Amino acid sequence: ALDLGPIRAGRALLLDCCALRWLSLSPFPCSHKIGTGVKMKVTAVLVATLTGVAAFAPSAKPGARTALSMGPPTEGAPAVEMSGEGSRKYRRTVYTHDNWVQHRSSDRFGKNLKTLFSSGIYKNIGNEIFATCAIATFVWSWNLLTGGYQDFSGVMHDPILTGITQVGLPLTPFTILSPSLGLLLVFRTNASYGRWDEARKFWGLNINHTRDLNRMATAWYGNQSDFDGTEFMGSQSPLKQAVNTAERQYLLGQVSLMTWAFVRSMKRHLSPVDEDEEAFKEEIKSRLTPEQAQNIIDAAHRPNRALYDLSVAIENLPMHFVRKNEINKNLSIFEDTLGGSERLLTSPVPLFYSRHTARFLSSWLLLLPFALWEPFANSWNHIDMLFSTAFTSIMLFGIEELATQLEEPFTILPMQAFCDNIGRWCDEIVSWQGQGLDKKAGVEAANTAELAGNR
Repeated sequence: ALDLGPIRAGRALLLDCCALRWLSLSPFPCSHKIGTGVKMKVTAVLVATLTGVAAFAPSAKPGARTALSMGPPTEGAPAVEMSGEGSRKYRRTVYTHDNWVQHRSSDRFGKNLKTLFSSGIYKNIGNEIFATCAIATFVWSWNLLTGGYQDFSGVMHDPILTGITQVGLPLTPFTILSPSLGLLLVFRTNASYGRWDEARKFWGLNINHTRDLNRMATAWYGNQSDFDGTEFMGSQSPLKQAVNTAERQYLLGQVSLMTWAFVRSMKRHLSPVDEDEEAFKEEIKSRLTPEQAQNIIDAAHRPNRALYDLSVAIENLPMHFVRKNEINKNLSIFEDTLGGSERLLTSPVPLFYSRHTARFLSSWLLLLPFALWEPFANSWNHIDMLFSTAFTSIMLFGIEELATQLEEPFTILPMQAFCDNIGRWCDEIVSWQGQGLDKKAGVEAANTAELAGNR
């Protein structure tokens, strides 16, 4: 596999040198002049090469799984990753057409049943299932000892413990309470799925508007005029000037980089510290200049700092301020998605609701074996009550576990895949020639003059 570490480091160093050498010692210049044509060509070629989509190529060895394709834990995975918190990173699913074909295959039911005992959901509720089954076993054994039992030949035997009554409860209260429990679980599940869906839509907005922002910046770069000499704020906007290729590559590269830096900082902001902190610092330092990277790392609120840097990068673009305002509207949407994500992360479903649901469900299932003794009198020694208790516990506890796993959506969303894709797409967009750059200088000048005269 290609080791991109030196390339990324060289790229960051080159951008830093460009900023200091040619851009008047300012990290976010508005304009500058290139000394010679040789510098322009060399800088343009090097920056274009090092800012390409290769910056986001996987650095892992062939066959290694990345955030784009996690899949289930492998056989050699640590035990802590087979269930519980450690398994959440394997639920960051990104579907392709092949995945959808497999998802709706006719044998999906059989495949899902095969993984019944390896399911992370059921492993998480193993203690609860054991508790209900233990109570069911106690009720079954106690009532056989105190009420008599039937051997394998069908012969009834007297109770071993005499003078002691059997234990049991009427089934009617459980029947009456079943609809209420169902409503609690439905609301709990719907509320948790709604939170996951909202978080996914926030990232969908990030993906859409990062592309939109870089598209507008690339297409409108250098177009400072509306061609009719209209005055804004008391000053006449100049006609479109010739585009400096090296300057354009650098300034648009800054927009792309800061766009990626924002979503990557947002991903870190919403992820556990022990999982993402070191990876975040490594990625930021590999793509940004040392000063830019350190400013973001040292910030108390990193996404805000990255968004500020993006605002500065947009402000430095040579284009009419009306068009800059249109681009900046995307940044307001980023603030909304960031604030909405923080709301989801810091505000769970009201705890009193979750706790009451858990208490209701636990009490209902733990007491249920006492009410199942009589309904299964027709089975051999009432043994079917044991299997029914286990099955009911798995299904109902499983529903509550699903809701709990969905309630905090960010550690099961493929945010790293989103960030990598955004970085690739933005780098590709700003590499396009843009408005007017595919025309000869003479044709461009003639068209500009003609449009100015007609309007």
